[in-house]
Amino acid sequence: MRIACPDIARACDLARAFAELLRNRRGFLLTEWIRQAEQDARKPVSGFAGFLRGDLNAVTAGLTLHWSSGVVEGHVNRVKTIKRAMYGRASFRLPRILILTQP
Repeated sequence: MRIACPDIARACDLARAFAELLRNRRGFLLTEWIRQAEQDARKPVSGFAGFLRGDLNAVTAGLTLHWSSGVVEGHVNRVKTIKRAMYGRASFRLPRILILTQP
């Protein structure tokens, strides 16, 4: 497939390079990757690169720093799930107890 279609080969190469940026936290190389993607790739990949350029500072920080808000997001997701399940079924007291007592 890569031999028959050079566009697919280029998209695969860019996807592998981006995965390498993610795995090794090399956010400092992101601007170079975006430049290559916007110049060489077709619309889906170049559009993704343009989307990343729109919030470059946040994406670079996410690829560079070791801090994560994953735990907080998990708690927020749990609270929202309980809230959805209890909507219209109980007073505020029961969901509050469920949120505060569950680990």
